Amino acid sequence: MNDNIPLARRDEIAHRLAQGQPVVAATLAVEFNISEDAIRRDLRALAAEGLCRRVYGGALPITPATAPMTARMVEARERKMALARAAVRLIEPRELLFLDSGSTNLALVEVLPEESELSVATNSIDIAAAVLHRGDLQLIMIGGAVDAAVGGCVDAGAVQSVEQMNIDRCFLGSCAISPKGGISAFNLADATFKRAVLAASAHSAVLATTDKFSARASHRVAAMAAIECVVVEHDLPRAERAFLSKAGPKVLAALPAGF
Repeated sequence: MNDNIPLARRDEIAHRLAQGQPVVAATLAVEFNISEDAIRRDLRALAAEGLCRRVYGGALPITPATAPMTARMVEARERKMALARAAVRLIEPRELLFLDSGSTNLALVEVLPEESELSVATNSIDIAAAVLHRGDLQLIMIGGAVDAAVGGCVDAGAVQSVEQMNIDRCFLGSCAISPKGGISAFNLADATFKRAVLAASAHSAVLATTDKFSARASHRVAAMAAIECVVVEHDLPRAERAFLSKAGPKVLAALPAGF
């Protein structure tokens, strides 16, 4: 038996996914003349490596909409930390904060002021773990079924939980942002959850890396006028900042990474 054949087959499937092609287990089974169970094992292994997202009957390539939180956490870390250091100035002592699932909001946990008697609610597993590790913050975890792509809970139970809260300040995650289109999300359930968080919050902010201004997402969360403050990177063009400000929110620019 040639042990290299399964690895070669798996590499070929991974190559197709990397080219943006969805794959169907039944079709691959016929092509490679093996059982669908063997193909499903291949797809499970590729999903465990973060190379695809399993769906019924096959797998989809990883996109910005489906990349797991663990992959997003290490991207542009210094730029996200710069946004977090700018955003922390908005926070008042003894507030109940809501940190929506997202790698930029995860960076905010690291710079939250000590001895401010802050409480942090979140639907994100990674953010909850970081808050718990701090030891000086009260943690409220919003539970439910975990969406791996979102990195947290956004189901109906999670929506009902936040609807019963009085949040002082929320930091919403955004998949795409524009003065005209507002704040948008790739995932319908995520967009619904974000709207519930926004409705339960007295104050709102969004930390937006510059790439979010060229992104497109299908599900609108809110118009820009509904967001109190948007924290942007230092390299967002002044014209775009002006358009954003005219759309309603206060615009706060972060210092360059490393400052």
